[in-house]
Amino acid sequence: MGFGELFQCHHRRSVLSDDWSTGVRSFSFVYHNKSEADNLDTGRLAAIKRGGTYTDERLSMANPVTESASSLLRRALRFFLPVHCSSCNSLLADDPIPHFCSDCWSKISLMPDSRCTRCDHPFPSSIATTYSPHHVCQPCAERPPSYTKAWTLYPYTPPLQHAIRLFKYQGKVSLAAPLAALMIARLPPLDSIDVIMPVPLHIERLRQREFNQSLLLADGIGRNLDIPIAYTNLIRAIPTPAQTTLSRKSRLKNLRRAFAVRHPDAVVKKRILLIDDVFTTGTTVNECAKTLRKAGSGDVFVITLGRTMDSTMIPDRIMAQRPPSLELLGG
Repeated sequence: MGFGELFQCHHRRSVLSDDWSTGVRSFSFVYHNKSEADNLDTGRLAAIKRGGTYTDERLSMANPVTESASSLLRRALRFFLPVHCSSCNSLLADDPIPHFCSDCWSKISLMPDSRCTRCDHPFPSSIATTYSPHHVCQPCAERPPSYTKAWTLYPYTPPLQHAIRLFKYQGKVSLAAPLAALMIARLPPLDSIDVIMPVPLHIERLRQREFNQSLLLADGIGRNLDIPIAYTNLIRAIPTPAQTTLSRKSRLKNLRRAFAVRHPDAVVKKRILLIDDVFTTGTTVNECAKTLRKAGSGDVFVITLGRTMDSTMIPDRIMAQRPPSLELLGG
């Protein structure tokens, strides 16, 4: 199943509802027809696994009339109000991904095969893992992170970089579903996860942005895997400066004791999956994991959509597409 097809399975209208008392702007899907709504009310259908890709059987049965009407409306709107691809600037026709043409979306790069088995940092050569399949990078060997294992699914390079920036900084929440679908397409085998948690924003940052991008991604993954999501238990208790311009040492100091668990009893011995958008140094997810482990949780796993890459590991054709001033995201 391709990215476009997988997105179609997840493409529903979305609504946002505020709950500022708990610092959450929650995300939910509105289904196209009554039968889907009834299914949601009576409980989510268990996700199934086909060839390493998790899909929701109920969502794969698209309504042809609804899809046809949506397609006609989209074409009419784009005839009168032309829209260009945010990556290559070509005119969008009937592309299913908002703001991007299908050609650019299909060119999203994959991570190198040879990576650290703890933090998923890519190695410059496959030799590192050829004779030692469980090889870890030097930082993980010297100072093991608080999380059990991290998976970073795609390099943070164009066009994915463009998509994340639009989603995160320009409020294009219509990209939440296709970005979640990208993550679902590359999910590793996940055994016995008890709960999913998004990396939280402080309430002040949440009010500014009006949504938590990690929560929207976690929502799509949780629905697909039929795993409960704890939206408000892990919180960012201290407002901290943005991580984007800080050195690694400053990031560590910046996030120290920044997170808290509101209900420790709910995480005791639980296997937790943390979701974030971009992995830069790993400081943010590591501090989250450290907080959860101190509260008594079991293993903490991490999945991020993108990972910032050393320029020496990025092909020239992709380097040419990067903005002149690359702003690092995530932590």
